[in-house]
Amino acid sequence: MTEVDYNAELSLLMTEMQGDQGEAHEILMRLKQMIATMRAEGLPVPQDFKDLEAGLDAEFEADAKP
Repeated sequence: MTEVDYNAELSLLMTEMQGDQGEAHEILMRLKQMIATMRAEGLPVPQDFKDLEAGLDAEFEADAKP
């Protein structure tokens, strides 16, 4: 896949996130897979992908704390 393809996939993930928060864990898993694939292919990971991943990780960590 090209960087354009990955940006399109991120756009789709963002749309899905806005539509159904119950699927946020699945979306985070897909994002992590996409980032891992980009790294494996030697493509640079865009900062917005990294920022989204960090934000979702932080959100889930905060939700997990009592």
